[in-house]
Amino acid sequence: QVQLVESGGGLVQAGGSLRLSCTASGRTFSSYGIGWFRQAPGKEREFVAAIRWSEDLTYYVDSAKGRFTISRDNAKNTVYLQMNSLKPEDTAVYYCAASPYFSRKNSDYEYWGQGTQVTVSS
Repeated sequence: QVQLVESGGGLVQAGGSLRLSCTASGRTFSSYGIGWFRQAPGKEREFVAAIRWSEDLTYYVDSAKGRFTISRDNAKNTVYLQMNSLKPEDTAVYYCAASPYFSRKNSDYEYWGQGTQVTVSS
């Protein structure tokens, strides 16, 4: 059974930092892309960042560039999203997902985690 489990969400003040983790189990994702998405109340789920599991290839949405860093630890089957300089508009449920492609499109992702809440207070 394939599972993606997110952790690391929480409540933080504006300007603070959080590190989200996404741990994969049930299969290998060596040729996959792992993406982070987020969904705020009343809004559509949006792409945040992606990384190729097998190489140092990353991609960010413009609002995340310079503030967020996606990375991986192959030995731990875990992908991280380090979020710095957080803003209230970053408040959302954050999901990780796995795709056979290196993509920013929701529809390209086959496996999804259950999500972790990030709340940034002003």
